[in-house]
Amino acid sequence: MATSENKEIVKGLFATFGRGEILALRVLLAEDVIWDLQVAVPHNSGTYEGSSRVESFFENLYANVAVDAFEAREFGVEANRILAIGWSRGRLKSTGRMFENHWVMSFIVSDGKIANFGEYADTRVQRLPTT
Repeated sequence: MATSENKEIVKGLFATFGRGEILALRVLLAEDVIWDLQVAVPHNSGTYEGSSRVESFFENLYANVAVDAFEAREFGVEANRILAIGWSRGRLKSTGRMFENHWVMSFIVSDGKIANFGEYADTRVQRLPTT
């Protein structure tokens, strides 16, 4: 696939995530996808292998985190690797604690599906006061 098509697949994932469409997310993933999230994200850090496990990751994320803003501001593309640079803001549903952080997400697209994901987040997560 062309690099521009790979980038559009990743942008489609961001749009689908923003709409909260978990089942539509799975369609964008390779069956043997590896989803690696080794940052300190309550209820969600870890490595998920396979599209059904990644779907469970998103269900757990939606159940535990209220995302107020999630924005990819820049994309870098090299063949089948896409880097997204952005930020997010939200709160933990269990405690109400607010957060804001910056991240880089790495995707590998293969045969029109996302085959690999990794997130590299700012470890100086800004905690916003709860109101």
